[in-house]
Amino acid sequence: MKDRFYSVEQVAELLGLHVRTIRNYVRDGRLTAVRIGKQYRIAHEDLEAFTGRPVAAPPSDTAGRQRHTEVSSIVEIDAIGAETASRLTTLLMSSAATRRPGDAPLRIETAYDKERSRMKVIVLGGLGDTARLFDYMEGVLAS
Repeated sequence: MKDRFYSVEQVAELLGLHVRTIRNYVRDGRLTAVRIGKQYRIAHEDLEAFTGRPVAAPPSDTAGRQRHTEVSSIVEIDAIGAETASRLTTLLMSSAATRRPGDAPLRIETAYDKERSRMKVIVLGGLGDTARLFDYMEGVLAS
C-alpha cells in the first residue's frame, strides 16, 4: 500500500472517530498529514504509525458494485428521404437485434415525418454500442 493517502473523512471512518477529532489530531501534530489546498491527506504509513498496527484500506466508494454507463441520445436528421430513413431504421434495428448474450441492453426507437422529411432516432445503451451506431448512421447518411 505504498503511496496510499487517505482523506480525513476516510481516516475517521477507518478509526470509528468523528472527522473533527481527526482534524484536531492533525492540527495538534499527533497525526502526521500533508495539507493539499484546503484539505489534509494522511499517508498510509503515518496512519499505521499513529495507530501502532496495520490498517486495512477503507471501503471503496463503489461498495462492490460494477461500474455501469449508459447513454441516452436523440438524433434529429433533417432533409432525409423515406428510402434512406427506411434503410437507416433497418440497419439500426438489426444492430439492436443481433446482440450477444451478456451484452448490455440496447434500445432504439425511430420516427419518420414524411411531410417534413425529418427523422428522429432515440438510442439508449452503452457507450461503445452507441458510438458504433453513430458510425453506422454516419455511413448511411454520407452515401
